[in-house]
This record gives sequence, C-alpha cells and structure tokens, in this order.
Amino acid sequence: MHVLLDQGFTVFGQKVSYAEFIGQVFALVVVYLAQRRSLWTWPVQLVSVTLLFVVYVSAHLGGTAARQVVIALITLYGWWAWTKRRDPVFGVVVRKGTVKERLAVVAAFAVGTTAFALVLDALNASWAPWPDAALFVGTVLAFTLQGFGLVEFWLVWLVVDAIGVPLQIQSGLYFSALVYTIFAVLVIRGWIDWNREARRAAKSLANDPGLATG
Repeated sequence: MHVLLDQGFTVFGQKVSYAEFIGQVFALVVVYLAQRRSLWTWPVQLVSVTLLFVVYVSAHLGGTAARQVVIALITLYGWWAWTKRRDPVFGVVVRKGTVKERLAVVAAFAVGTTAFALVLDALNASWAPWPDAALFVGTVLAFTLQGFGLVEFWLVWLVVDAIGVPLQIQSGLYFSALVYTIFAVLVIRGWIDWNREARRAAKSLANDPGLATG
C-alpha cells in the first residue's frame, strides 16, 4: 500500500500517486456500474475506498478519510440489499423517495454536517472541517440511499461533487478534482436513467399490485 501511495506520476506539474489514481478511477467505475444497477458496483467500491482511505489520511483530511470506513460498511449492506431486490429481467428495483424521505435526507445532511464539522474542528482532524464534514455526510447519505434503491441518491451526489471539486483543488489533489468533475456528468446521466427505471417499476406495480409483496 505504501508503494502505491509513494509512487506515481506527474500531470501538469502535479504528482498523482498510484493509490489516488487507481482509487479514483475505480470510483468512476462504481458510478458507471451503479447507473446500470450492476452488483459489481459494490465489490469495486470496496477496493476504491481502501485505496482512498490511505490517500486522504496522508492529505490530513480526517473527515474524508473517515467516510471511506463508513462507506465500506454501507457498501457491504448495499451489496446484500441489492441481491435481495433483483428482478430477473430488469435488475435492481429502484423507486423515487417520498416527500417525507426527501425532507429527512435534507435534515440529516444539515444536522450531520454541523455536528461532524464541530467534531473535526475540536479534534483538529481537518484543515477544512465544514466542507470536509459535508463531503462525509453527503457521501454516507448517497450510498445509503443507493443501497435502498432511491433515485434521489444521484442528487445528493451532485451536492457532494459541488463541494468536493474546490476542496480537492485546495488540498492539492488535482486528479481527484478532475474525477469529481467527471462524476458530475455521470451522475446526471445516472439520474436520468434511474428516473426512467423508477417510472417503469411504478407502472409495473400499478398494473400488477401483487409485485409489491412478491
């Protein structure tokens, strides 16, 4: 692992470690796989978070490093949950969140970010506690909603991307900033695809209510 962190290459005068490169490329692959509702989303994510944990610890971004650990735990749940909700023809069944669920996500993001930022600041675990905390909470929420099969997880990812790009640049992680930008494009495409799938699933349920208990 130390070899991957210490060794790398230079792009536009900035060093990119192999750990950062591989971890972020795998993170991109995860978004691609999630868009297609593939079970491979989860094992690939486990490899990505392992590498990125080391990268962010070395960059003194405690919140962003800690989120990799939480993501790993949620990934295990998501992997299990998706295997339980697969349609033999259409793959993982997804749906749109209810109004209450959406409000709960907004509240969790606001409260979680505030609480975790204060913890990071008190422990001097991050030089940018507020955006670092927002990335942590937003990512946890996104993966949790993804595990539940809720379309809104893509919108949470857009918020994470908007916060993550400037934070990565200020941290000197330019390749990661580029990846976050690419994320945004993939996320928009994923949002469109999952909305289409959610409408199909809702229509199928309306035509055959027995599917709700099947």
